[in-house]
Amino acid sequence: MSSKITPLVGIVSCRRIQDLHYFHMVGEKYISAVTDYANCAGVLIPAVKDELLNESILDKLDGFLLTGSLSNVHPDRYNVELIDEELIVDESRDSFVFSMIDAILEREIPLFAICRGFQEMNVAFGGTLYQNLDRDSSYKDHDFKRDDPQEIQYGTSHKVSFVSHGLLRQITGVESAEVNSLHAQGVQELGDGLTVDAVSDDGLVEAFTVDGAQGFNLSVQWHPEWKPGTSSTSTALFNYFGNACKVFAEKP
Repeated sequence: MSSKITPLVGIVSCRRIQDLHYFHMVGEKYISAVTDYANCAGVLIPAVKDELLNESILDKLDGFLLTGSLSNVHPDRYNVELIDEELIVDESRDSFVFSMIDAILEREIPLFAICRGFQEMNVAFGGTLYQNLDRDSSYKDHDFKRDDPQEIQYGTSHKVSFVSHGLLRQITGVESAEVNSLHAQGVQELGDGLTVDAVSDDGLVEAFTVDGAQGFNLSVQWHPEWKPGTSSTSTALFNYFGNACKVFAEKP
């Protein structure tokens, strides 16, 4: 859409209280991955639902990244009751993201969704989530231990298998990958119009794409933004996303 030398990627922010004030925040690992491996310029997008403002923002972007987060999609969004009152939620981000997804896809802006972003995409298309995999499902050990060192938390945890002829096969050239796993929640019912692109060994959906969408889109449950250079799969994902953003930026 634009003719910028470096494509601009909008990185969605989370709204959190810090020192008694609300801040709109993005983990540095997402910014670094976009800069160093997608070769794009990351622009932090506040979680503010304002139709005119957000249309103007999209006019200037060449890609969009839905990040992971400590917070979760509020269960109201998929019409079930909140089970755990201590579940971390961010309704400001919910309102913003769910007002933006259709517009991003309609404009064919490249869209990469990670972890919470993956779950947002599923819910946006009518899917549901397990609020806690260990408690509510047969899928175990997908979460991480909060007291483990960071390198262990983000270390490889299990294998995901890429669907034959799917986008991940196309991007990586391999049939599977070892990935990290830092999510207490997961897909219960897949949203309408989504196609599974990867599953874990125990059968949990780990990646999908939107049927019929003309622009690049990929949603993954794991965290490829964590030190992408240590994983050929992660490097390939951000390279591919960045190339898609470059192509979009060069459209007349």
